[in-house]
Amino acid sequence: MAQMAKDFYHNEKVKVLPLAQKPATQKPISLRAQNISAGYGETPILKHIDLDVPEGEITILVGPNGCGKSTLLKTMARILTPSEGSVSLNGQNVHQLPTRQVAQQMALLAQGPIAPEGLKVRELVAQGRFPHQTLLKQWTKDDSVAVDWAMEVTNISQFAERPIDALSGGQRQRCWIAMALAQETDLVLLDEPTTFLDLKVQVDVMNLLTKTAKEAGKTMVIVLHELNIAAAYADNLVMMRSGEIIAQGDVNDIFTRENLRAVFGLDARVIFDAEAGRPVCMPNLNG
Repeated sequence: MAQMAKDFYHNEKVKVLPLAQKPATQKPISLRAQNISAGYGETPILKHIDLDVPEGEITILVGPNGCGKSTLLKTMARILTPSEGSVSLNGQNVHQLPTRQVAQQMALLAQGPIAPEGLKVRELVAQGRFPHQTLLKQWTKDDSVAVDWAMEVTNISQFAERPIDALSGGQRQRCWIAMALAQETDLVLLDEPTTFLDLKVQVDVMNLLTKTAKEAGKTMVIVLHELNIAAAYADNLVMMRSGEIIAQGDVNDIFTRENLRAVFGLDARVIFDAEAGRPVCMPNLNG
């Protein structure tokens, strides 16, 4: 199987949209990765990545397991330092900025977060306010307003005094999203926020993120596994394989049969849903 996949990826008939051909965005760029390479210890993962995150849009990263999606997110969020290249946040090198300054501009929700046993919902959401506090400036009315707003938009206000571990998976995920929103940043990065959730709950979470992004003017970068969910919600779609970006741009330009075959080794038809205005992939059952 591995050899078949290797042969498939090197099939000359597979044509992928070159990065140079992607349409130039007309929106300001809030987060930019330029020629970054990164990894863990001596193990390289990312290879000379260039990525622009358009302001006010939802950028979704997709690709096979181990392709570097989470590594890219962590590098852009300043958790990992690139061995080459740079990441700029609003025009400044993110790895040269103070931690608090970065946290006041960019929130990160990591994959599979775990809350301490017995921690209540309001206490968790309140942790999103830490970047705004100092020794001289403790909890203020602004902090309370931000926490109340975050719980309201994520529809968890009724759980405020309940322990996190007493909630369902979907409810817990909304609590973590509320914590990220309480941070009050224009840019929010989320690593697989729908993993292990039922399809209906995945849709609920993505509807919540999309609605919040549009109404509150947030820029979001999201790592997802479900291809049709990604196609349904992405403004800007990024396809990765083996530590490289294979294609990026408008979802209707990028979500193609050729790119799905090149990136995932997936033989599927891509049809256009006229009602949704989005592409959908249908796997070839005879493949």
